[in-house]
Amino acid sequence: MIERLENIEKRYDEIMDALTHPDVINDIKKTMELSKEQALLRENYEAYQEYKKVLQNIKEAKELMKDSELLEFAKEELEENEKKKKDMEDAFEIMLLPKDPNDGKDVIVEIRGAAGGDEANIFAGDLYRMYTYYAESNGWKVEELNAVEGDAGGYAQVEFKIKGDNVYSKLKYESGSHRVQRIPTTESNGRIQTSTATVLVMPEVDDIDIEIKDSDLRIDTFCASGHGGQGVNTTPSAVRITHIPTNTVVTCQNQRSQIQNKAEAMEVLKSRLYQMELERQEEELGSERRNKIGTGDRSEKIRTYNYPQNRVTDHRIGFSTMQLDRVMDGDLDDIINALITEDQARKLRGE
Repeated sequence: MIERLENIEKRYDEIMDALTHPDVINDIKKTMELSKEQALLRENYEAYQEYKKVLQNIKEAKELMKDSELLEFAKEELEENEKKKKDMEDAFEIMLLPKDPNDGKDVIVEIRGAAGGDEANIFAGDLYRMYTYYAESNGWKVEELNAVEGDAGGYAQVEFKIKGDNVYSKLKYESGSHRVQRIPTTESNGRIQTSTATVLVMPEVDDIDIEIKDSDLRIDTFCASGHGGQGVNTTPSAVRITHIPTNTVVTCQNQRSQIQNKAEAMEVLKSRLYQMELERQEEELGSERRNKIGTGDRSEKIRTYNYPQNRVTDHRIGFSTMQLDRVMDGDLDDIINALITEDQARKLRGE
């Protein structure tokens, strides 16, 4: 463990030195790569610096114990720092687990109403609201990219970006099928209905992560529409991009200009293609994909929101909370922290 921490310290210092060299400063791509690597190492680096201070305090306390007049004080110092040392070493076991290189990234989220008709779309809207509130509670920024509203409310499909610190590390477990059990407002007989909406969380992709050839794209423009499908402008500002090799289609119409919509659509396209590549690699690894908490597969039922019982259950880890009302208002910390803890435990077991 100490050897790994020393290697992290060495690499962090190397990056610090490299970032001051003129040839690196003048190379934007290289600077971005090094800065991202440094950011991934920073937590472990700073923790190791604190750990070395604790080791020094232990050494000094043992020296003080040779002085009879300072013996009691030295014992207290030694005991306190020995406890800190043990706690930090336990924490290092978690910190040194393999890091997801995407954890520090912003995300693009896509929510679709699935089984259940109008109620599924309404639930998709509820999930959009839930994630928006959760983002706000973390100081993150939400930007809607594209939305297709449902006839009875909610969304048949909505795509949005969330920007902030380590967004993907918290939201990466949310991909999958979310199930709701409740009496719909459209139900006249008071019967409980089960509906689903799918969530896909994709890490936002930098230009250095993926390259798309212009020859592989078909770009169409059309007039953006608003509520009820009415045109909100008379110029073709909305953009639809088709990636021909994969037949992946992305639409963006929420920005005012065609240029802005095209830029946003390209970001979504890059993230989708990157997500497809991640899933392809995980399929090749096989067992790793099966052991992950959440495969990102839309068909995987990950969570049930039971309104009559005010209960939310995450089926992947058997976690339940009787605070559905708070969850729908964006209080997702207990669920997400439980998912992170279980993910870490599985990695520590070598699964």
